[in-house]
Amino acid sequence: MLLMCAVIFGFTMLNRPSEAELAERQRIQDSIAAVQKQTQAANKPLTMLTPDEVQQLQAVMTEHGDSANRGIDDGAVKLALVNGHVTGTVAVADTTLAFDELLSASADPRHSQAVEAVKAALDKYAKNGAFASSMTGTEQIVKLRNDSLEVEVSTKGGVITRAKLLGYKAYNAPQVEVFTPQDNQYGFVLSNNTQRFETQNFYFTPSEVTDTSVVMKLDLGDGATWGLKYSLEQGSYMVRMQMVQSGMTQVIPLNINSVDLTWHQKMARHEEGKMFEERNSAIYYKYAGESGDVEYTKESGDDDEDIKDRLKWISTKNQFFSAVLIADSVFSGAHLESREIKKEAPDYQTHLKVMDIRTSVPYASDKANPANFYFYFGPNRYKLLSSYDKYSPNEDLKLTKLIPLGWKLFRWINTGIIIPVFNWLGSFISNYGIIILILTILIKIVLSPLTFKSYMSQAKMRVLSPDIAAINEKYPGQDNAMKRQQKTMELYSLAGANPMGGCLPMLLQMPILIAMFTFFPSCIELRGQAFLWAKDLSAPDKIVEWGGQIPFITNYFGNHLSLFCLLMTATNIGYTYLTMQSQQSQQSMPGMKAMMYLMPLMFLVFFNNYASGLSYYYFISLLITIAQTYMCRAFVSEDKVRATIAANRAKPRKKSGFMARLEEMQRQQQEMQRQQAKRNKKNR
Repeated sequence: MLLMCAVIFGFTMLNRPSEAELAERQRIQDSIAAVQKQTQAANKPLTMLTPDEVQQLQAVMTEHGDSANRGIDDGAVKLALVNGHVTGTVAVADTTLAFDELLSASADPRHSQAVEAVKAALDKYAKNGAFASSMTGTEQIVKLRNDSLEVEVSTKGGVITRAKLLGYKAYNAPQVEVFTPQDNQYGFVLSNNTQRFETQNFYFTPSEVTDTSVVMKLDLGDGATWGLKYSLEQGSYMVRMQMVQSGMTQVIPLNINSVDLTWHQKMARHEEGKMFEERNSAIYYKYAGESGDVEYTKESGDDDEDIKDRLKWISTKNQFFSAVLIADSVFSGAHLESREIKKEAPDYQTHLKVMDIRTSVPYASDKANPANFYFYFGPNRYKLLSSYDKYSPNEDLKLTKLIPLGWKLFRWINTGIIIPVFNWLGSFISNYGIIILILTILIKIVLSPLTFKSYMSQAKMRVLSPDIAAINEKYPGQDNAMKRQQKTMELYSLAGANPMGGCLPMLLQMPILIAMFTFFPSCIELRGQAFLWAKDLSAPDKIVEWGGQIPFITNYFGNHLSLFCLLMTATNIGYTYLTMQSQQSQQSMPGMKAMMYLMPLMFLVFFNNYASGLSYYYFISLLITIAQTYMCRAFVSEDKVRATIAANRAKPRKKSGFMARLEEMQRQQQEMQRQQAKRNKKNR
């Protein structure tokens, strides 16, 4: 190998070109490059605006403009018609060219870009026909306001560009803004048989302006007008949006029976707890008809949905606020897209998701009001949303489905019991920490019979534990498992005890616990409400924070510690210890014992990022449960329990259907085991 390397190295050195040869090679390459550059320059086409294109520009600006507004303003292209001649400038790259320069041929790349920009603007204006005169103008903002809402309507597109909710603060702003100009755009797309007109491109003229209403109108010439009328009601979060027009049959033929609607929103963040707000953000929509249900896109990850059925309303919804577009008629299907904002994006901390909606509504060019809508910009407050069903007399809008309150059973508990009681308490108590305390006490009082029954069942099982131990000693091993189980069930039956008696009452309480789990994170009444050290009962009560991201852990636990969650965990561990003490049978199951203590720590991980009001509720609930356990111990004597069991044993007892079936199953299983043993013996 060394000899091979030496030969190769020597050969390379011997054949290395001299300095003169290298210089000659470089001279030849430079000559070739110069010739190629000259050839490319000689072959480069010359560009200019032709006389026909100049005439088309003059015709477009003459036909669709007026004496005060004859021009083209399309970003880089700014042209005007003065005394029948086109003048203006075109901005390209790092320079600005006068229009007259484009009438001469040139091979300059910037000259070519400017010519192409003018041609594109000419094509755009020519395609927009009667709407072309509205493509230039100056943006103006008209503000509408009532006691609840302030909206800004722009003459560019004739649309709402900003919607402020009065009385609600964002975590980083004095007011919650559901719409902002940089994050929200919507508009209609009108079309005839050959052209499409996007209303977002046009400048409207405001008229009939008041504090609560405005009409944004396009004058298309020859008596044709098209526009949008916006109006607010006092004290309402609803904005009425009506399509108004006249003489449109000469622009849009009668065979066109629909108009498209596009809506883009980059949803802004309003809450300090971004993770939970993002998890509760999606596009919601309701199918048309009284029986139409409410559905939504995936709340985590990206999602695309093509809907063929008719819809009544479509909404971009986050944890506590929504923008809902409600049609007087219907939306004819829709395409919905929801995209998460990636962590590396610059706006990751300030925004939640990007949402795009494309749909259409019925339209007729001969009607004065072909399509009408309501825009709801407001909080996801149950009582408020339920009051807006009056805006659709023919069907229930089901706007309360914007609030995630769990599946049918849990939702029924929340809407039928929890929310009415919560609102009733809120009508005369201002401190929501006290309201949660009283609500928890009321729930525990209602559930106290089940709690007492569960404790009595546990007491009976403790009393019977020596008898169960004796049965286990008398029938040891796997071979006696069926006999041991049968004798144990007979003991339960004679004593009037039920091994499931402690579990069933707890199981019946689970729907309420789960209902409260869905209620608190969705309860906007808790938003911004302070209690003790918690600044906001709808957000985690952080007492310690740290920077950085820990994989997996940060996604669930966050980068902080919540005090109410820690108190709940400590109380849960104490309650687990108390429960394990009262269940002597668990001593033979050390694995189960460890699992019981592990569960509170798991709750700490998953609840640390939840609303402090929820952790506070569970903390108080566990404290009351512990107090009830000690009260039951104080008032329930085990001697009385033994006497009750003895009396039950003395009574003639009829087997329940369940016990009879259980014994029959045991008998059949024993018979199968005997038959199997006989076959095995015969085979041997």
